[in-house]
Order: sequence, then structure tokens, then C-alpha cells
Amino acid sequence: MMSRSRIAAIDVGNDSVKALFGKADYELNIPNVIARDRADRPVIGIEELNEKDPVDGIHIRVHSPALQDNNAIYRVGNLATKSDNAMELDPGSSKSEEDQSLVMLFATLALDAVRDQNANQFKKNNNVVDASYILGTGLPLREVKEGKDVGFRSQLLGSVHQVEFLVTPKYQGQKVNIKFDEVKVYPEGFAAFINLVMDNDGNIINRDLIDKQILIQDIGGLSTDIAVIRNRNVDDDRAQGFNLGVSESLEAIREEIRTKHGVELDTRRDVVDIITKKNDRNHIMVKGSRTSVHDITDRILLDLAKKEYRHLRNVWQKNSQTEICYFVGGGAMVLKEYIKTLNNNLDGYNIDFFEDEKESIWMMANAYYKLISDFDRKNNKAAAQDPKEKKAAVK
Repeated sequence: MMSRSRIAAIDVGNDSVKALFGKADYELNIPNVIARDRADRPVIGIEELNEKDPVDGIHIRVHSPALQDNNAIYRVGNLATKSDNAMELDPGSSKSEEDQSLVMLFATLALDAVRDQNANQFKKNNNVVDASYILGTGLPLREVKEGKDVGFRSQLLGSVHQVEFLVTPKYQGQKVNIKFDEVKVYPEGFAAFINLVMDNDGNIINRDLIDKQILIQDIGGLSTDIAVIRNRNVDDDRAQGFNLGVSESLEAIREEIRTKHGVELDTRRDVVDIITKKNDRNHIMVKGSRTSVHDITDRILLDLAKKEYRHLRNVWQKNSQTEICYFVGGGAMVLKEYIKTLNNNLDGYNIDFFEDEKESIWMMANAYYKLISDFDRKNNKAAAQDPKEKKAAVK
């Protein structure tokens, strides 16, 4: 028996895509890297291919009216990082207007839809799966304030988007037709607040926080959002989005390591691992010798931390009754120690970081999951009471 649409909460982060599905019983984390490719990618034998994890060998053709470059073939995620022509999102680009964001989104959904565990969820004819989703996702505050969320949402709704698995372990030759029954696009700062105060069942879990005036500084790869929360809502007029993230600094570190030490790091994720790993932090191997890159990382990241701190100071001055600022996002994990040091030496604001790296990095995906699940619950409750009320529930 076919079930209703499946819930998907997807954070298309600059570093990686984090996704939660269903009853949050399945998650994916895929590096946000793509590389254009051809259909006949060589492999060392199909038996060996099918023993691998599909997530490590995503090779797809994507057809969608939402794409500027339709019907293109891509390596995605871990497979793409090994390509000479690997592409990551460029600093200054808009997440809502990049084919790469959509390719990553569709690839992630297709990987969920094609799983054997979803055989009873979606209709399948031969090698074609028809998958229907209720999607919760988000965009940087700057893009939402510019109204780009409306176009992004309409691109997804009302069309069928197809992902064809080419030389992909286990799924080669299968196609997934993706359609959306609903798409909710949330401002990233607001989502972070929801994650702090609400659990997966829509219950308030942090009553001390909901009536405080707080800031949430979400540092991503390409952008920084500072949400101003008061009276349990984001103050849209005071909230600000900045075209500043960690990507450019990570690229600068990668380039300087290449120039100075002759070491090629495949992606920005490799740089993040060097900066944040528990042991041998800020060290790389050069010709088999453990070598410090502290001088490079400290100089570049301290410069970025100062810019982030300046934004915090400016927003706090305009919202002087703020009680605390929470730093969230993958960029906050990279800059945490630098921002803490600056704050101790300068203004001494009441700031807080999430010590659990996974909690900080998954915060947006968790928030979208809570929001879209709450929407779905209310929608179904209204429909169960009276089908005519369904439209009112959606609004």
C-alpha cells in the first residue's frame, strides 16, 4: 500500500548537504562538491562496484526544468572530490540561483527514494521510482530578504525532477522521479532559533530562552546571518545577512599550503578537518613528516574572526538589550577559539558556542526537520477533522 508523501529536511550547506528523512530514521551527509562527467565512466568490474557504498560513488544524470544546464551528467560528493574539475560553491554566489544547490538537493532525495527500505513508500515500475516529498529547507537571510525564496520554491513545486543513476554502486540503471507536495523555505537564522526552543514533536523545550532577546550568528561557507530574536519571533527589520563566510579563507589556506608545502588538499572539507581535528590539529603530513601549518591557519582565520566580530559588535550596538548571542553553523566551529579570544580581550559580550560539533553542524537540518514535521502534523490534523479545512491549515 502506498503511503503519503515522505518528509525530507535538507540543509544544502556550502561544505556538505545534511538531510533527515521520514521519522528522522535516515540521515545523509554528502560533501557539496560536483564534477561534470560523461555517461561511460570506467569502472573496474561491476561486481566490485556493487560492493561499494552508493554514497561514495554517486554518478547521475539530472533532468529538471529548474536547472539552467539540463540533462547534464555529474559526479557528486566523495566521487567528485577526486576529479580534476571538481566544483564547490563560489564565494559571492547565491545558493538559490546555483544549479549546484539543486543538483545536490535532487541527488540527496534520489538516494533516499531508491532505498529498499522505501519499497512500500513509493510506487516503482521496472527501474523507475515515483517519489513524493514534503520538503523543509532554507536559504540565507540575505536571500530571503531579497525575495529569492519565492522563486526557489516555485522552481521546485509543480514540476517533476528526474535523477538517473548511471555508474553508481547498487543503483545503476535506476531512475527516480521526484515531485513535491509542499516546499517550505525557512530563513536560516529563524531555523536556528526554532532548533534551540523546540523538540521533534513541536513541544517547547527551553522556556527560559523563548522570552529573551537574543542574537544568533550563523556562520556558513558563503554567508553570515545574524538573527535578532524578540517576542518569540525574528525581527526581520533588524536581522542582517552578510556576504561573508569561511569559504574564501579555507581556499586561501588551501592555496598557501599548496604553495608553501607542495601539498594538494582536494576540498575545503580537508582544510576544515586539519583545523578542527582532535589530535594533531593544524598539522599536515609533508613527504611523510608531521608539519605544522599553524602560522597559515592562525593568520588567515584570525583575520576572518575579526570581521565576524565586527558584525557582532555592530548588530549588538543596535540591539543593546540583547542578553546572549549564540554562534552556530560549520563556520562557527572553525572560528570558535579565535572569536572567544577576541571577545575576552575586547568587549566581553555574553556569547556561547555549541561544544558538540555535530550538534552545531546539524543544527539547520534538525531545525528544518522540526519545522516541516510540525507543519505536516497540523496539516494532517486539520484534514482529518474536515478536508475543507486543509487549505486553512496550509496557510
